Amino acid sequence: MVKTSPCPTKPAARMNDVSHPPFIGRSMLRREDRRLLTGRGQFIADFELPHMLHAVLVRSPLAHAHIRSVDVSRALAAPGVVYALTGPDLLRELPPVPDTQLALPSKWTALVQHKFINPQQPLLAHDKVRHVGEAVAVIVARDRATAEDAAQLVALDLDPLPAVLDPEAALAPGATIVHERFGTNLIGGFTIGKGDAAAALARAPRRLKRRFQHHRYAAMPMECRGVAALYEPRTDAVTIWSSTQVVHWVRREAAAVLKLPEARVRCVALDVGGGFGVKGHVYPEDLLIPYLARRLERPVRWIEDRREHLLCSCHSRDQIHDLEVGFDDDGRILALRDSYLVDTGAWNPIGAGVVYNTAVHVPGPYKIGALAFDARIAATNKTPNAPYRGAGRPEAAFAMERTIDLVAGEMGLDPAEVRRRNMIRADEMPYAMGMPYRDGQPIVYDGGDYPAALDKALAAIGGLSAFRERQRAARQSGRHLGLGIGCYVEGTGVGPFESAIVRIEPSGKIFVSSGACPQGQGMETIFAQVVADAWQVSPDDVVLTLADTAGIAIGFGTMASRTTVTLSAAIHGASAKLRDKVFAIAANLLECGVGDLELRHGHVGIVGVPGAEVSLAKVAQAARPGWDHGRPAGVDAGLEETFYFEPPTVTWSYAAHAAVVAVDVETGAVSVEGYAVAHDCGVVVNPMLVEGQIVGGTVQGIGGALFEKMTFDAGGQPLTTTLAEYLLPTAADVPRFALAHQHSPSPLNPFGVKGVGEGGPIAPPAAIANAIADALRPLHVEFNATPIAPHEVVAAVRAASAGRVGQAHK
Repeated sequence: MVKTSPCPTKPAARMNDVSHPPFIGRSMLRREDRRLLTGRGQFIADFELPHMLHAVLVRSPLAHAHIRSVDVSRALAAPGVVYALTGPDLLRELPPVPDTQLALPSKWTALVQHKFINPQQPLLAHDKVRHVGEAVAVIVARDRATAEDAAQLVALDLDPLPAVLDPEAALAPGATIVHERFGTNLIGGFTIGKGDAAAALARAPRRLKRRFQHHRYAAMPMECRGVAALYEPRTDAVTIWSSTQVVHWVRREAAAVLKLPEARVRCVALDVGGGFGVKGHVYPEDLLIPYLARRLERPVRWIEDRREHLLCSCHSRDQIHDLEVGFDDDGRILALRDSYLVDTGAWNPIGAGVVYNTAVHVPGPYKIGALAFDARIAATNKTPNAPYRGAGRPEAAFAMERTIDLVAGEMGLDPAEVRRRNMIRADEMPYAMGMPYRDGQPIVYDGGDYPAALDKALAAIGGLSAFRERQRAARQSGRHLGLGIGCYVEGTGVGPFESAIVRIEPSGKIFVSSGACPQGQGMETIFAQVVADAWQVSPDDVVLTLADTAGIAIGFGTMASRTTVTLSAAIHGASAKLRDKVFAIAANLLECGVGDLELRHGHVGIVGVPGAEVSLAKVAQAARPGWDHGRPAGVDAGLEETFYFEPPTVTWSYAAHAAVVAVDVETGAVSVEGYAVAHDCGVVVNPMLVEGQIVGGTVQGIGGALFEKMTFDAGGQPLTTTLAEYLLPTAADVPRFALAHQHSPSPLNPFGVKGVGEGGPIAPPAAIANAIADALRPLHVEFNATPIAPHEVVAAVRAASAGRVGQAHK
């Protein structure tokens, strides 16, 4: 990896402290790796409780069918089986999963014309099945093998129905209806825009329209999902261990369906082996397993295997865009109209989240005077669709960035030049984009230099002119090299809130708990750095408890590139409140004024008087209740504060990606020979971890561009049910990366940070498609759908060579 510029840092605002060299900005090794790399991590599959039972779900072999009966009698009679349950039996006990887990803010609903009729997913299907793999029964046995064997004994009587798999066909008259009570497969949609796009398009000197398709693929974390639960009869309480990104969501929904107070439900996420959004909402199993534990009064565990994950854990992407732009004779885009369709599968657990993300991210870093979006959500007989890293943004970037290249082709200009002509300049920041974000607030890009990022990305691959010379020389020798660019902006740090408790322990250690849920990002390290700077202590003096509802009553969770932004601000807010109390007690102990104090190296001391100080441990001891405390009059006992950071709106990260590919026209093989990213996520807390996020995410994006695809046959049977069919990028597919960092601190939070977690996968599908088209530019072929497989490259080359010039379709 080549680092082409340093990661900038900015110290957070402090009150009366002595600054040691800040920990924010250091590439510190991850604290959590001590246990993870030595085999002392604990995942759900490692988790054992005495007398634990094991659950296996019986899943539908058909994509669409009425359920006549589910007979579990033979399974119940099998040795070692403890319990079996079907959908109709469970329906009498528990309600379905809530119809939408991510509520729409009232400001958004007032601004955006919309309609959503999200169906509620039962914990076990009871009337009909709507996709292959939907659970119809559960078997509970003494061990997993016994439960799996017994599941094979369950007799399913299913009456097959036609499966609807194409979202456009799903909306056609006479289509099979997935959810009969709605009478339609159109289960959501909205319109949004700015200006009069139709009029602007009519006036534009030039127009271009294309269809873009971003296919269906999904998160593949190393650890699949899993849930364990324990019931405590004495208190009628349930503890849930889930491989989830949202422990407080799981607790809330479990308490609701079990009719328990939230105080009687605890949810913990142990070490989680990757999430990427697929674990970012509540699944039926999160509610079914605690129900079983309470019903049987024994601990119960369910572990998803890889085949189940491919069948049943939510897929993502799967959008079709019909996008039209009007532009002038200089290649400046005047208007954009996009009508797009999202295949949500059988259920839509997140509602408007992904589909609206797409609309507001299509304009990217460009000035476009008039915009119009018409989005529709279609139900089909596929696995449900929900966020995967990027969550609607890769689809947006693919449509916009391919369009930029097509405009460049129409104008006979280099694609980089067309981008420069359309980009928002640094001196125009902050820039009001003209539409509301999904929090209902106006979109205002809060800083950055988009043209500079483009220039840095191109410089990192050796420069545009130098590449064009290489490309010409390669063509003369029969090699086909291409350069593709992909730019994007990303709203990060979305609300509604995140929480933090900060407490000073009697030992002087700083304890922090939050609703944030790590899945490998390095949160224990990042937030130790933030706390260490806030309190002028070593990160080793920081104790963190994350992903445990017992640690804090109210929390939100980790998704949407939000945790560094929201939790660092919550820690700052709680620390500021607590610091006032610490200084009041320390002033009483040191017999000085509060304004004379500063934090220094785990102590509170008098400014300018070395040695006149009291340790945080002594302050904590003085804060304890009792007769001989050291608190001044009017100061309550205890050193603990809670703060809920409610961001005013999102911060805006951005990046420019440049990919260099070689295309073998005989085999269609595409090799990514070099890849550069110029990125801006504001103040960087830990540069090493930021670079890991960027590289890892970009590799996932390469997978989406070239390899990964969920496929189904005409009956709705999935054809990618193992990692032998669902192709992931390997180490051999990972190019050499060059990274460049820019620095535009956000004014919307105390540390100036912006999110980075989802950025990596957004641009690669567009950049690589553009690079392949650039490599084959003499043939005038287009690649407007993903993934770009070798046989499609060969077909496009042969068609162009035979005079059938045009687009490569999927």
